[in-house]
Formats: sequence, C-alpha cells, structure tokens
Amino acid sequence: MLAEAGLAALWLAAALAMLQLLMAAVALRGGDDALVAVRPVAIVQGALAIAAMAMLIAVFWRSDMSVALVAANSHSAKPWLYKVAGAWGNHEGSMLLWVTILGMAGGAVALFERRLAEPTLVATLGAQALIALGFYAFLLFASNPFARLDPAPLDGAGLNPLLQDPGLAFHPPTLYAGYVGLSVAFSFAVGALVTRDVGRDFARAMRPWVLAAWIFLTLGITAGSYWAYYELGWGGWWFWDPVENASLMPWLAATALLHSVTVLATRDGLRAWTVMLAVVAFSMSMLGTFLVRSGILTSVHAFAVDPRRGAFILVLLALYIGGALTLFAARVGTVRQGTMFDPVSREGGLVANNLLLSVILGIVLIGTLYPLVAAGFGVQLSVGPPFFNKAAGPVALALVVVMAAGPLLRWRRDNVQAVIVRATWPIATAAFAFAALIVFAMPIGVLPLLGLSLAAGLAVASVAPLWGRNLRRTPLFTWGMVVAHLGIAVSMAGMACDAAFTTERLIALRPGEATRVGPFRVTLDGLSPRVADNWSAVQARLTVERDGTKRELFPQSRTFTDPPTTTSESAIATLMDGQLYTVLGAADGQGRWQLRLWWKPFVTLIWLGGVLVALGGALSLIGRLRPRHRPAVEAWT
Repeated sequence: MLAEAGLAALWLAAALAMLQLLMAAVALRGGDDALVAVRPVAIVQGALAIAAMAMLIAVFWRSDMSVALVAANSHSAKPWLYKVAGAWGNHEGSMLLWVTILGMAGGAVALFERRLAEPTLVATLGAQALIALGFYAFLLFASNPFARLDPAPLDGAGLNPLLQDPGLAFHPPTLYAGYVGLSVAFSFAVGALVTRDVGRDFARAMRPWVLAAWIFLTLGITAGSYWAYYELGWGGWWFWDPVENASLMPWLAATALLHSVTVLATRDGLRAWTVMLAVVAFSMSMLGTFLVRSGILTSVHAFAVDPRRGAFILVLLALYIGGALTLFAARVGTVRQGTMFDPVSREGGLVANNLLLSVILGIVLIGTLYPLVAAGFGVQLSVGPPFFNKAAGPVALALVVVMAAGPLLRWRRDNVQAVIVRATWPIATAAFAFAALIVFAMPIGVLPLLGLSLAAGLAVASVAPLWGRNLRRTPLFTWGMVVAHLGIAVSMAGMACDAAFTTERLIALRPGEATRVGPFRVTLDGLSPRVADNWSAVQARLTVERDGTKRELFPQSRTFTDPPTTTSESAIATLMDGQLYTVLGAADGQGRWQLRLWWKPFVTLIWLGGVLVALGGALSLIGRLRPRHRPAVEAWT
C-alpha cells in the first residue's frame, strides 16, 4: 500500500498546485479570500510532495520488487545506504526528488517570506505553482515512480555500480536543491513583472533565496567533481562532459544573478538585468534537466530514457521560459532605470563581472549544444577539453582580474589613480608569484603560469575589505564575501597546479617490482582476492615510499554481479602537498599487472576552495538573515 499512498500523495499535490495557481489568479484580480488562502495551500502542497518522496524511499528500503522502479534499480543484497539513495539514483526517482524540493521551496516561500508586498508574493506563489504543475504532470503521465510490476521478480536488477558510493546520498540532493532553488528566483522575477514591482524590496526578498540556491549548487558541483575523480579511475576532476556542463551553466548564471541582485538591493541599480538573469539561471537548470533526460546524450551521468520524455521536458522548457521572456518583453518598459553609476565604481566592476560570466556561459552553452545540433544534420563531431580550455580559459583569467579589483572599488564612482594605489599589494603579489614561477618552476604552460600568479593576487585582494577595520565589528556578510573570493583563489591555484605539475606513469609490474612517479617509489607487493555481498575483487597491495616514510595503498579491480559490471576502485594517498592516485588495471597474461599512477601536487586545493566558496555563501546568507546585527553603513558589501 506504500506505493499507492505515494501515488495518491502525488495526485493530491498536483491538484493543490492547480488550486494554488487558480487562487493566485483570483487574488490578483481582487479576491481577498483567495489572497489569504494561497499561503496554506502552498505549504500543504509541499508537505504532500515530501510524503510522496518518503513513500518511495520506504519501498526501496523494504526492497518491494512489485514496484517496477525498485526491481529495475535495487537488489535485496544492497547495503541500506544504497537502498535509500537508490530511490533517486534513476530517472523517475530523481524527478520525484526534483518535484519534492520544488514543493518544499514553494512551501518555504509561503511560510517564511514576509518582505514582499502581498500581491507580488501571491504572483510569485502562482508562478511556482505553474512550474510544479508541469512537473507533476510529467511524473504522473510520463514517469510514474510508483508503477507496479506483475508478476514481481524474486529480486531486482541492482543499482549501477558506478552509483554505489556514498556520494549518491549527497551529490544529487544538493545539486537538485540548487537547480530547484533557482525556480524560486524565477518565480520572484515573474511575480515582480506581473505586479510591476521590480525594485529594492523585491531584490532584498529574492537575494537570500538566490544565495541558498547558489550555495547548494556550489556544494553539489564540488562534491560531484570529487566523486567522479575518485570513482571513475581516470585521474581527472573535470572532463567538460555535457552533463557536467549542465550543472556548471546554472552556477555561472546564478553567480551573475547573485552579484546583480546585490547591486539592485543595495544601490537600486540593474533592475532589468536582474530580472533577465533570474530567467536565464532557471532556463539553464531546465536545459540541464532536458539534456540529462532526453536520451540525446551518452554520459555516465545521464539517464538513458525514452526520447518522448525529453520532448515533454522540452515542451515545459518552451512554455516556462518562452512565457517568461514574453512577459519580460511586454513589461520591461515599465521597469524604471534605477540609480546611475560611473563605469569606474563597484557597480561597474560587478557589471563587468557579469558580462564576463555571461561570455563563459555562452562558450560552455555553444560547446555543449553544437555537437548535438550538428548531429541532427548528420555531422558527427566532438567538442572536448581543448576547446573549452582554450576558449574559456583566457576569459576566466580576465574574470579573476575583475574579481580582484571589485573589492577595491567604491560604490557609485571612484578614481582610477586611487584604485591603482589600493591595488598595489595584489599587483605586487601577482608579479612576485609570476617571477618566482618563471625562475623556479618553468617550463609550465602559459595558462597555468598566469592562473597561479593571478590566484596569488586575488587571494590578497580578497581580504581587502578587512583592511583597517575592526574585525570583531565587521558584518558577517562581508566575511562571507571575503571567504568566497578567497575560495575562488584557492580553487584556481589547485587547478593551475594540477595542469602544471601532474606526473603520470603507466606501467606493468610483477609482484615485487617497483617504479617511480614524482617523489615516490611504488612497489607492487602482491595481489589478493576480496569478496563482498554483491561484488568480488582483485586487490593490489602497494607500498609507497617517500623520504623514508612508507604507507600502503590497496587499489581494486571489482566485478559486480547485479548488474554484471567491472570497475576500477582507485586508492589515493592524500598528503599536505598533494595526492598520489593509483589505479589497478588488468593482467597482461605474462604475470604482470597494469598500474596507472599519478602524482598531483596541491590538487586538493580545488575542492578545498569549493568548500570555502560555499562557506562564504553561507556566512553571507546568515548575515543577510540577521539584519539586527548589521551596521548602518554597508561600505564594503
């Protein structure tokens, strides 16, 4: 009965979404009773979506093989973690998770938002209900997660072995929270356009929701990058896979939106630009959903589903985004210009930041979609890392320069000579790092050289808002900006170090033989079998020696039974100055075993920086939600 209860909760939630939309329309036409009732309807709708997701998790937990989704994606021998996380490790379950977070977001807006004017809030909840209604229809008519299977099999087909990792419990929920959180920004923008209420109050109400979505996106992308890094055994942290790009594009748009909404909330500028970015950010999350579920991509991250489902999502994309753009075109003339500012100002720096982010977004979008469009005309081509690195790399470096200058600028207008004086230390630091790398680290590539130099300069510029201040009285959101920008510098340094200094070794060894990679001597001591509930493995024992210190690593080649799959489980030694990454390959028939070894200096800075960026966002969010602790003057926000 759990499956039937979950399906009933979905139908009720869909009915309430329809009711919420109709009541919002009536309220906007002057219906006072409907105005009062919209909030509780949105809250109950969110609760029903949560109940449906709980029912799906319960049938996975119980290994109810009479539910088709469980039979296709689980197995009774799976550990409990993968039974629970397996509920969203598939197309239907992940879409239910999406809808659940969507319902929770709408309920949270109804429950907690008190800063918006009532008509704008009602229009916002109406827009959120319209989005939810389309996805409820998609689940109920095209992707029912509770469909029964008769007769039920004795056991299930099992979860994809590549997904049998604790990362499955963390990565999709955080990423989806970011994706769906952008729907709130989209709904705010639509609501403000409907009621002609685009102004500082609208921006101040929307900013915490944008921040929250951006934090989750940052965490989701960071976690997904590290998961792919250690799970897939290829030694890389980003491959410019189309589905990876599908998560990066909303993050780029959300980052631009976050800076734009700050200008609007603080200085009453960039009104139309803020609304447009809210639409673009959610458009990118919808596009990512289409790419992953349309069946047009072949990726380890993608759900290979019926293309007709992709067509359903494409219709929703056209409906929501086309409708929002039409509304924007109709109402943009009613959006007042807002406060003006000089090009050399904090606002001008944020505009330049947004333009460069938009250029990178355009590069990633074109590189992702162009092969798909070409394939539609019968031309097969591939756009991979060389294109993205060469096209986006220089723009990203320019973005870092602008990011470093931003905290040094004053609001509204500034003096170029004064800015140069304030930038003395960041410029000197970048120049010193550049000279030191030329002398001690050459030859390395141009992009890594510039990346490391600019990362050093950005790190110094990031703390500029703290210069000469009483640190105990510095607002929390200022600390958040400092930590987030510092996190970008740290991640950039890690990326540049990985590109410049990584050493790779591919070799076949017999037990007892040794090789060298970077500063390490690696010895293959032997191999042994390992058996678990649903896999068996050949495990290598490696002794790793550096400067007289020894440690052991145990990479594996695993064979799963349900479904039959062979995977490589890397073994990684994490040290203060980097990681030694080891992968066991196949036997060569002559008593030797293939080993792939990488020494990656300071690669962990990539993910440490991502965590710092998210932490900075969290500090800013807390600071914005606690206005009673905010000083009257926002000189550095």
